[in-house]
Amino acid sequence: MIRIMINDKYCKGCGICIEMCPRGVLQFSEKINEKGYHIPYPKNLEKCIACHQCEMYCPDQAITVVEEKEE
Repeated sequence: MIRIMINDKYCKGCGICIEMCPRGVLQFSEKINEKGYHIPYPKNLEKCIACHQCEMYCPDQAITVVEEKEE
């Protein structure tokens, strides 16, 4: 199972994670964080291959991709 966690306190809504995702997993949400930015969310999580591109390119280290083994 893959989880994408976005820390909305760090996210500035730049959209780099959305652009860098090769599978189109992330999209801007209607949710606005405390700084007034629209933050991304994993709209198409089932397409995620855990490549960690969103995590690596985030300039604010606001994204964490976690791979959990299913038992």
